[in-house]
Amino acid sequence: MHETRYHRPATLAEASALFAEADDGRYLAGGQTLIPVMKQRLAAPSDVIDIARLEELQGVSRGNGTVVIGAGATHAEVHISAEVRQSIPALAALAGGIGDPAVRQMGTLGGSLANNDPAADYPAALLALGATIHTDRREIAAEEFFTGLFETTLDDGEVVVQVAFPVPARAAYRKFPNPASRYAMAGVFLARFGETKVRTGVTGAGNEGAYRAAAIEQALSAKFDPAALEAVEIDPAGMLADIHGSADYRANLVRVMAKRAVAAIG
Repeated sequence: MHETRYHRPATLAEASALFAEADDGRYLAGGQTLIPVMKQRLAAPSDVIDIARLEELQGVSRGNGTVVIGAGATHAEVHISAEVRQSIPALAALAGGIGDPAVRQMGTLGGSLANNDPAADYPAALLALGATIHTDRREIAAEEFFTGLFETTLDDGEVVVQVAFPVPARAAYRKFPNPASRYAMAGVFLARFGETKVRTGVTGAGNEGAYRAAAIEQALSAKFDPAALEAVEIDPAGMLADIHGSADYRANLVRVMAKRAVAAIG
């Protein structure tokens, strides 16, 4: 039987030292990905380093036009946070629609971002809001952070500490969830900054993971109305295709979810 050593460090510095000393160390936050893959024998780390309770990764604060959320915040905590609900209610609603209650109580913001599942909800919000990821080594713009399916620009052993979200004038997130997993088959986060600046984030549909939809942004910057999206071309060649839906189906879903997000913002 494979032996795995479990550690619960008291500080981020201690966690980093344990990771550096491990033959094959893995950080554990909410465990919503790591624990299942270990159970399936798809991963067998020599050391599991539990960072879920580290003080440096906790807290939600607001100021200077941003909301800063600790990477250790669970989805449930993001959902009920007064600071998030008052400043970016669409982000609070997004967190409340992730998985089921058990997942929301355990899964974390930082863990979701580091895993970068192509159907995860948070990446759409980070891209639309122009968020900045703060790690224990540097700051990374959201558009530079996500690099492909289950891939990010994080270096080996680098830890997401917190995320800073600029506060938009208005925002909304709409997704078409898989009825079993609640993962997005297509999700669109729209954010308005001022009267004409519109940013989007699309998740669950693109074959390279979450992305910004320039054509949607241009159409809505010219006229913020669901009808403005009728002429927007969503190329199926860039869409995922699997047992749950074809590329054409997902391309249509992107447009439909974008329209619903526009209607929600008004």
